[in-house]
Amino acid sequence: VQLQASGGGLVLPGDSLRLACEASEGTFSGLIMGWFRQGPGKEREFLVGIDWQGRRTYYGDSAKGRFTIFRESRRNTVYLQMNDLKPEDTAVYYCAAGGPDLRNRDDYVFWGRGTQVTVSP
Repeated sequence: VQLQASGGGLVLPGDSLRLACEASEGTFSGLIMGWFRQGPGKEREFLVGIDWQGRRTYYGDSAKGRFTIFRESRRNTVYLQMNDLKPEDTAVYYCAAGGPDLRNRDDYVFWGRGTQVTVSP
């Protein structure tokens, strides 16, 4: 499975941004997809995962409230809608996929290259 993330950029505090991740070259049935991020000098942290049908989601503490994950009907593209962005959201955002447990970060075995999000005045 190949993953391609896009949508990062430089934004102001309070702005919104939508990241996209498209999966290709593999079997998508049953594939969970999710987002992680790694800020400067920080460890990579889990943000949110979504199941194959887009019916179940699991949010990590950092993503609750301002971030929303959703999956396109074709089921091989997921989006991360990020609202009210803060400087501490500055990080490289990674798309990941795998299965079966969307809550278990070790189940995310396929990784994209990441997209930079910078939140700065």
